[in-house]
Amino acid sequence: MIDSHCHLDHEPLFSDLKNVIQRSKEVGVKKLLTISTSKESFFRVKKIVNQDAIIFGTIGIHPHEADKNDVNSEFFIKNLKENKKIIGIGETGLDFYYDNSHRDKQIESFKIHIKAALNANIPLIIHSRNAEEKTFEILNEYRDEKLKILMHCFTGSQQFAEKLLELNSYFSASGIITFKNSVDLQNTFKFLPLDKILIETDSPFLAPVPNRGKKNEPSFIDFTATKLAEIKGIEKSELIKITSNNFNNLFFD
Repeated sequence: MIDSHCHLDHEPLFSDLKNVIQRSKEVGVKKLLTISTSKESFFRVKKIVNQDAIIFGTIGIHPHEADKNDVNSEFFIKNLKENKKIIGIGETGLDFYYDNSHRDKQIESFKIHIKAALNANIPLIIHSRNAEEKTFEILNEYRDEKLKILMHCFTGSQQFAEKLLELNSYFSASGIITFKNSVDLQNTFKFLPLDKILIETDSPFLAPVPNRGKKNEPSFIDFTATKLAEIKGIEKSELIKITSNNFNNLFFD
């Protein structure tokens, strides 16, 4: 299994990293992608990726942090050149859930991240919440440039998913698909092609059933894999093989 999105620099994972990694290996996790959310977060990620061979990282600014973290092309070029285990740009994107979310700054930051991903030819990890129309509008501007898109913790509508498939996007399922009230999302993942799906924990957030309400960690990916296999009507072993191949095709091809 591959956890395509976790935050190992967040507590309580960061202070217990050795045990967190060991528990993930015990359930069969082969790779962990720990995601940067701010400049401060990235400085921690840079150190974390060197602690174990299975850990890789990204460089980026979460939309909630866009107004506090100015970035430019030099920030990405310098750090990507110096850190070979940094394999993605993000997480970036748009989050219009809150009124005070500095939309113009988010959009500006998002476009800087997109250009960095294109220049580096590595995947862009996208967070989109209450911003389907604008997210697609921006991504569609780059439809002819072969942007590598990963929609992280996808919770969007099937209509949004259909439009994103036109851009050759990948979609990552989180523990939310195990929640009882996530029927629409489960149906969307049932619709999505097998060759376009990944799995993630988004730990320490969004722990799956039966651990909902607890602090999430990468080892809990096993529950998400079990549920997604059920949704797709295939054996769990097959689901794990497919999602792992998808991750490797996206990030290492």
